[in-house]
Amino acid sequence: MVQFLINFFSSFPHELATFLMAMTPVGELRLALPVAVAVYKLPVWEALFWSVLGNMVPVTIILMFANRFHSWVHKKSGFFAISWLKQLHRAQEKFKDYEKYGLLGLMIFVGVPLPMTGAWTGALIAFLLGVPIRHSWPYLLGGVIISALITLAVTMGAIRIF
Repeated sequence: MVQFLINFFSSFPHELATFLMAMTPVGELRLALPVAVAVYKLPVWEALFWSVLGNMVPVTIILMFANRFHSWVHKKSGFFAISWLKQLHRAQEKFKDYEKYGLLGLMIFVGVPLPMTGAWTGALIAFLLGVPIRHSWPYLLGGVIISALITLAVTMGAIRIF
């Protein structure tokens, strides 16, 4: 899947490819940032900018429309509704260790660049906790920036080693 995304976006301008890759739930900026720096050879600050911006677009959309989407799905049945509810349950389970820290815990959760702890999951958690957008968005952005800096440090270290 990762290689497919890299190949798919290879014909796009590098900035746009970085932005779009960061929007995907598969890689988010954990994929986009290393590709932008190591493969596309974008300057670090450009790679950071496009990765963070691309990662925050779906977060904003999720925060704005999750409640409506959730209400709509609850009226439906079948595979799609079951998949959505399973995703929400997995997000809740992942966040349990951080829940006692509130919004700061949400920021730390998103900031740790591990599978299923990204901005998409963080936005779902904010929705599940009923946190208003104006309160959750800055913490999600903070988590995305922390994740970007950690990912960048690992990427730059790997580039220097190899």
